[in-house]
Amino acid sequence: MASVKALFDLSGRVSVVTGGATGLGLQMATGLAEAGSNIVVCSRKLENCEQAARGIEKLGVKALALAADVTQPDQVEAVKDATLKAFGRVDVLVNNAGRAWVAPPEEMPLDRWQQIMDLNITAPFICSQVFGREMIRQKRGKIINIASIAGLQGRNPKAYSSIVYSTSKGALVNFTRDLAIKWAQHNIHVNCICPGFFVTPINQKLFEKGAEQILREIPLGRTGGADDLKGIAVLLASDASNFMTGAIIPVDGGAIAW
Repeated sequence: MASVKALFDLSGRVSVVTGGATGLGLQMATGLAEAGSNIVVCSRKLENCEQAARGIEKLGVKALALAADVTQPDQVEAVKDATLKAFGRVDVLVNNAGRAWVAPPEEMPLDRWQQIMDLNITAPFICSQVFGREMIRQKRGKIINIASIAGLQGRNPKAYSSIVYSTSKGALVNFTRDLAIKWAQHNIHVNCICPGFFVTPINQKLFEKGAEQILREIPLGRTGGADDLKGIAVLLASDASNFMTGAIIPVDGGAIAW
């Protein structure tokens, strides 16, 4: 029987975090590193990745900074190849890269719809396929998809108006469930975190505009904080979750419990 400390220990493991250079991705990458995992930080801007990697390495683990557009299969393959060259393995994939476009449904530009769908749902499929092939070969792996409570319910347009974001995150939720079933035979665990409202540079203006309404919908009365995703990310990356797959886990201050 393993101890709790052993179950949560990620020492020597390798975690790839897309969109890991800033915001929620960096928070989760930091949490995984604090649990002992080496980290591959991947996003479009190499400078941001390098800055994040320097900070992560101060925690006593190794970090690799890689620039990539995760909607492009060849670039994801390059990230996988660089990861294997540097570390020889991949244990955890966090599909975090994503964005939103705010507009009423009747005004949503089709090109923006496609852009968001490409990043929020097609890219997780590409990354899961590319890294999943390696996990199948290894006969083990952990995939953590970052959706949103917006993918679990309709949203109040007074505070939120991005139907493409909600649609893409809803697709990611069911992608998680189906991939979990398909790859259980390979000992690959696929789970999904659904954050509630966390203030990031991307949504800072949205929060400032609708803070009163946003906070009114959160029973705990606050937005997500700087440590609120670390624990769940470590749980799903570690042996502590070895009997969990296909799980959809809100981290939202109680927002969908209303």
